Amino acid sequence: MKMLLPATLLTLVAGTAGAQSLSGVELGLTGGYAGGLSGEFFVHAPNVVGPIGVKAGVAYTRAADAINDSSDLGVGPFSSYKAAGATENGSHTVASLDGTYNVGELAPGVSTALYAGARYGMFRSTEDYGATGNTTYSSNAFGLGAGVMLSYALTGNLSLVGDVGVDTFFKSTINATTTSGSGSTNTTINQGDALYNTIDNRFVRPGTVFKARIGIKTTF
Repeated sequence: MKMLLPATLLTLVAGTAGAQSLSGVELGLTGGYAGGLSGEFFVHAPNVVGPIGVKAGVAYTRAADAINDSSDLGVGPFSSYKAAGATENGSHTVASLDGTYNVGELAPGVSTALYAGARYGMFRSTEDYGATGNTTYSSNAFGLGAGVMLSYALTGNLSLVGDVGVDTFFKSTINATTTSGSGSTNTTINQGDALYNTIDNRFVRPGTVFKARIGIKTTF
């Protein structure tokens, strides 16, 4: 599922662009911050119908804060285990499909496009206790996002691009896998379950995320 959805989104954009010819299609790569160090690859077919276009992207964010330090499962806050050597790590992978609107040039060489659309996030966090074992939380969630892209022509078909926006994700089922010397156990926690609020508080994943990235794009 993680590989199929991004591939499907990129195919949709490629198909839309192909219906008109490849001319004008943009490929871009940006990096910056979106709840952590983040990068995104995108394909943009502008002006599909007048100033309206379509953009698909796949973003990956390394989550520095993966487990809520103050959360307590009844055996003490996670911060006390970190002090004893426990570690945390996490990641967010987000596929996006947006409609875009070409605003035009704000200044010579600087063009602007607004975008808004759907998000599908795949989130993962691990609390690791070394030889004792670990617990990994994962969740997939739909969301919505919007933002603005600014482009500055550098040379030929190469441009500097800046992307500022916000994404918001809806609550969803959480899966927890605990591994220890005796094996592993898998637990599914649905909204409404007695444990949901406790695990939801422990598992740090996006609700509303502000993002700012900068990079380059090339136009065909």
